[in-house]
Amino acid sequence: MTTATTPPRTADAPTGVAPRSRPAPRRRPRADRVYLWFLLPTLVLFTLSITMPAAMGIFYSFTDSVGFGEFNFVGLNNYLVMFSDPAILSSYGFTIGVALCTVILVNVVALTLAIGLTSKIRAKTALRTIFVMPMVVSGIIIAFVFQFIFANTVPAAAQALQLGVLEESILADPDLAWISIVLVTAWQAVPQAMLIYIAGLMTVPRDVYEASAIDGASAWKQLRSITLPLISGFVLINVIIGFKDFLGTYEIIVGLTDGGPGTSTRSVAMTIFSGFDNGDYAYQMANSTIFFLITLTIALIQLRLTRGNARI
Repeated sequence: MTTATTPPRTADAPTGVAPRSRPAPRRRPRADRVYLWFLLPTLVLFTLSITMPAAMGIFYSFTDSVGFGEFNFVGLNNYLVMFSDPAILSSYGFTIGVALCTVILVNVVALTLAIGLTSKIRAKTALRTIFVMPMVVSGIIIAFVFQFIFANTVPAAAQALQLGVLEESILADPDLAWISIVLVTAWQAVPQAMLIYIAGLMTVPRDVYEASAIDGASAWKQLRSITLPLISGFVLINVIIGFKDFLGTYEIIVGLTDGGPGTSTRSVAMTIFSGFDNGDYAYQMANSTIFFLITLTIALIQLRLTRGNARI
């Protein structure tokens, strides 16, 4: 007589309970090929107009090329000479100094205007439109207009009012020409910073101001203890963006002083472009590589702040 044998029970599959199946791994949704075809022209143009020229510039920075013809590799010689070149060092000092002064002026003026344009005043929309207009005007046009003002209008008005300091154009003074660059650059940059501050002020609850007013807080104390702490992220982003943009100021300097008097207002960008005419192509490519690394570092800091380190 034969007996049926039953399979042994296992802990993984108890009697009467179906074995659990593992969930299938989720697959990332694949991008539609149509989107990729739309991206391709932009990618090609970006590569041809930005990536390839940048890579070629870095390559030529290790040579003695004058921009055409034959060349020889010189290694790090251009970089070593650049760090001891007074013209290069002075252009960096001037550019960083102007950028710092402009950042301070822009943020003070922009925050003041933003507070005024978010308060209870009439014609706020019209005033916002007027203050935003400089942002849409070309920098070179603004520079030529202010060049006429600083060279003719201001000295004429100073002579009529007997203001000896301003009777001569500050554009011709090596010690004062930088002030005109700061003022004109700030005049064009204030609208963008002002819009960011307006967006930040709109996020501050009105109840906070009402409660502080009941407690007897003055307008200055509200600004110092409420407004600035709550919009600190917007302040930080404005400072980083502004400093990065002002480092590359070029057309306003060209239109106002063209780097003069002498080389007192020559920025890093102007020094780099001078290499195309003076046969210092490879040397200025090394300069532009260092300048690119500086701006890239600032851009990465800005990107990190906008991703969450700055509370906005």
